[in-house]
Parts: sequence; C-alpha cells; structure tokens
Amino acid sequence: MAETTQNAFLGGRLTITQPVQGYRAGVDPVLLAASVPARQGETALDLGCGVGVAGLCLAARVPGVAVTGLELQPDYAALARANATANGLPFEVIEGDLAAMPEAIKSRRFDHVLVNPPYFDRKASRPAQHKGRETAMGEATPLALWVEMAARRAAPGGSVTFIHRAERLPDLLGHMAAHLGSLELLPLAPRRGREARLCLLRGRKEGRANFRLHAPWILHAGDEHPGDRENYTDATACVLRSGASLGFDGQAR
Repeated sequence: MAETTQNAFLGGRLTITQPVQGYRAGVDPVLLAASVPARQGETALDLGCGVGVAGLCLAARVPGVAVTGLELQPDYAALARANATANGLPFEVIEGDLAAMPEAIKSRRFDHVLVNPPYFDRKASRPAQHKGRETAMGEATPLALWVEMAARRAAPGGSVTFIHRAERLPDLLGHMAAHLGSLELLPLAPRRGREARLCLLRGRKEGRANFRLHAPWILHAGDEHPGDRENYTDATACVLRSGASLGFDGQAR
C-alpha cells in the first residue's frame, strides 16, 4: 500500500485519506460538489471520483442524496470506499472505465452527474511523472467522451456539471451543447479583476432555456496574496469550510 496522508475537508467534517504521491485532491472537487443542485432523496453520479472528495462533500452537504462514484484506478477506488466508511456517508464506489461503462452504472439514470475530468490535453502539455497523477490529470479519454457519457447517465431534466480549466472552455461548451440544453457558465476568478482560471459549466438533459453567462465567482479577497495564510472571500470560505452550497447566482447558502 502506498504511503498516505489524512486531510480535513469542509472544516473538518470530512477526513480524507489520499496518497502522498500521485493525484491529491484540492479545492476543485469541493467547489464542484458545492455547485450541484441536489436535494434530499435524489441520486448523483461522480464520474472519475478519485478518492471520493467530490462525492463525499455532496453527501455531507445534502443528507439523503444517494451518491455513486466511478473510478478507473483500483487503488483510488479502494481509498474512496474506505473514506466513505470512515466518514459514515452513503457513497457507492464502482471500479471501471467510463469508455466501457460498467453495467451497474450503465443500467441507471441519475438526477445529477458531476465531473472533474483530467484537465490537460497532452498534445499541448507534458505528462506527469507519477502514473496515478498522470491518469487523473492527463486527458487520455477524450473530453468529448466524458461529456457524452455524463449526458447519457443523466435522467430527463437532470443536471450535468463539469469543472474545468478556462482554456478548455471552447471544447467543453461545444461538446455539452451537442448533448445538453439550458447551459449555464460560472467563471471562477482567483481575485476581483483577474482572469478566470477555472469554470463551472452546467447543462440539463432535454433543457430548453437560453445559455446563461453568470458573473464570476471570486475565490480570494484583496488584490494580492497576503503571504502564507488563506484569504478566501467570505462566500468561498463558507463553501470550503462550512459546507455551504455554491450558487451560480453568486450566493453561498
């Protein structure tokens, strides 16, 4: 077993075991989970769940939501199951490849699908040295297939939410528009007046509403980083530390 650490998420509500080497979850899956408009009694699918951070954050925020995760790498899937057990949350983890969707998922539809896919197109970037990190960060499975599989698993009227880097937005928008409607884009800007580096994009299965471009969500307060300490905006701190939802309207609830 690879060396691991235990890290607190949601202000200590979750304790997550993850590898020392390889992909380590940061704030991105927390922001993704906080943006999913799930309610008690609904179902959600976390595609490429890693060690389970996004799915478990969603399960912790919305009691009564049934979350399923799909993870390609066996060691990460095992950690996700262990994290679900350790935190006492209902999170079903299925090992498999979304390109050959396991029947346990293929036969179902979900009210919400959330996806934190590999960010980097390796035609324009260099691969990570660690295999686990490269699998999580390097786009081996095309983004178009991630979107198609997510859309297929969504129930009619269900939401599909992606978090991705801003430079991949043209591709992501095109792929999502081919399968989903009612698209909404929320840029995530590091500071007021700065360019967004990440974005959240949501669509609806069979949605018919016009595209909406929301005002940016500002992650940090002030114009510059104040040194070796956090300086999240109050709204972002509520999401990351108190488990609040992240609304596309700019509100944390």
